[in-house]
Amino acid sequence: MDTVVSVSGMAIVDVDRFVADGFVKLEAAAPREVADAARALLWQQIGLSPHDPTGWKEPVVWASDLTGEGPFGEIMGSARLAGALDEICGPGGWGPRGALGMVPVRFPRLDPADDRGWHIDANAAQPDGTYLCSGRPETMLLLTLLSDVGPDDAPTRIRVGSHRDAAAVLAGRVLDPFEAGPLVDAASSHRPQAYATGRPGDMYLVHPFTVHAADEHRGDEPRFMAQAPVFLAEPVSPEGSGALARAIADDV
Repeated sequence: MDTVVSVSGMAIVDVDRFVADGFVKLEAAAPREVADAARALLWQQIGLSPHDPTGWKEPVVWASDLTGEGPFGEIMGSARLAGALDEICGPGGWGPRGALGMVPVRFPRLDPADDRGWHIDANAAQPDGTYLCSGRPETMLLLTLLSDVGPDDAPTRIRVGSHRDAAAVLAGRVLDPFEAGPLVDAASSHRPQAYATGRPGDMYLVHPFTVHAADEHRGDEPRFMAQAPVFLAEPVSPEGSGALARAIADDV
């Protein structure tokens, strides 16, 4: 295996695990106190309080960071994140982000939202500016935990190894996400599940073909997790080089 190591000689993430599973966890990508500060700003943004559950009336409330200011920019500027992306995408193989992007806040003790289907993210730009699911994806997914997330706290569900199933079923195709969802779901239904759990400041780097889904919140505290695309320098192809290509190569 050709696992890439950082300049210091020590790997930041397990690239071979990423290739095999289609995702890898990056613990403490940002300090917990920075992620806590970001979460406090998001509470202000959505106009709700962590201390007043009577205001928690919707299962999902959408927040966002589109500016990268303050703690948000500090999280996205993480040296550990940059090193991990270099290991997976190759130096120069990804575009730095200034902002965390969209943050679905999932609330407990409510009927779950009808948004928990298995899918891959829209990942290839079209001439009209929209994004579709493509056999040659141009983005990968970054999940950033901004609250403590245990197995009951609506962690993102991930089908381990499903990136190969989705790559096979989408080979040579470009589909609307609503068309692609049922296809990648059926193709990967035999795969075991993993859960994106952890502490504030942890991140998950997810292959663009990895099939994943939201989960019902069975815990007690609202879950804050950002989801953002990382733009790649070139589309992913099994004929390419590096971990993204190796993960979907026929000989894996």
